[in-house]
Amino acid sequence: MRIGIDMDGVLTDLTRFVTDYGIKFCYENHIKYKIHSKEYNEASALGISEENANKFWNRYLPYYATEYPAREFASEVIKRLKEHNEIYIVTARNEDGLPQEAYGKMKDMVNKWLLDNNIKYDKIVYTKGSKLPYCIENNIDIMIEDAPMNIKEISTKIPVLCFDNPYNKEIEGENITRVYSWYDVLSVIESK
Repeated sequence: MRIGIDMDGVLTDLTRFVTDYGIKFCYENHIKYKIHSKEYNEASALGISEENANKFWNRYLPYYATEYPAREFASEVIKRLKEHNEIYIVTARNEDGLPQEAYGKMKDMVNKWLLDNNIKYDKIVYTKGSKLPYCIENNIDIMIEDAPMNIKEISTKIPVLCFDNPYNKEIEGENITRVYSWYDVLSVIESK
């Protein structure tokens, strides 16, 4: 089986990062914030302007993209999955939000982060817009995803494991199975 795995919100705890570092950023810059945990977009999640959200990412994206740790057990579960499956990292990571001096280095950052976190994979697929065409083009059999829009679109054609986050609690439907941890992912895939 070919398993697609998203990075942000699946391999990392994006909600925790945006909350912890977003509040720190707001505090240090005297920006009023109000947490809206059911919002996916960081500006909406922090209740700040898009301009301030861009400044937040400009400040913290290099750290997040290279040093922020993977979710607990991601590496060991993926290693086990890779014994009998192909692992495709399917990510929308791009240069948006990077400071000028880091622009053009996102792929290097992704490769370093995956290596540093001992995440084994067969291929990385960089996407723009909907991930569905990339999943179809790469013959993904099941996708592990957290973004509401991607879950809805991909599940029209391919089974999706919805990695539980506050902003996707309302997502349900045919071809969607909610998972709560990496060992839950392993349990669900092994039961298929």
